[in-house]
Amino acid sequence: MSLTAEAWKPFTSVQHVTTNRPGFVWDARITMAPGLQVRVTDSYIGGRGQLHPALLGLFPVGTVEGGGDFAKAELMRWFAEGVWYPTALLPSQGVTWTPVDGASARATMTDGPLTLTLSFRFGADGLVASIHADARAATVDGVSVMLPWECRMSDYQSQDGMLIPMTGEVLYRSAKGERSYFHGTVTRIACAFD
Repeated sequence: MSLTAEAWKPFTSVQHVTTNRPGFVWDARITMAPGLQVRVTDSYIGGRGQLHPALLGLFPVGTVEGGGDFAKAELMRWFAEGVWYPTALLPSQGVTWTPVDGASARATMTDGPLTLTLSFRFGADGLVASIHADARAATVDGVSVMLPWECRMSDYQSQDGMLIPMTGEVLYRSAKGERSYFHGTVTRIACAFD
């Protein structure tokens, strides 16, 4: 990610999520140049985060893993992506909702030692339009910094009996303005209920 240069790369990915205890594994293949792919696995499992990029899927190029702010950033991703598995956002699943105004609410959750709160904003249709955090760890030009973070969701469709957004954009905000780093479209989702 760069806050000054465009660096978009096409990718395809598969993500597996569990909601019983928050967790996910995202497995992506990013085309860096014709014939040159980087495989990236990003995960939050058992309260720990891991980001593992590997050139051609074989040669690691800077794995980051652990607890603390990094694990919290990964849990934040899982929590914001809860719009794709909305039963995880119910109070019965441990999420506490506090109204802010007629169009937004704060949601708080805990996993092990990590507790976090995100602001959810709702559109006129009552669906989640965006999710915001005041600060999330970001690596910018090789340096870890805390920046305001936002996810924007749209194109809601019925999937497995639930209304979920099929497109999303994720961005950071800095003194230089907004900087998107992810634009994605869900092409297929399947839910298994226990």
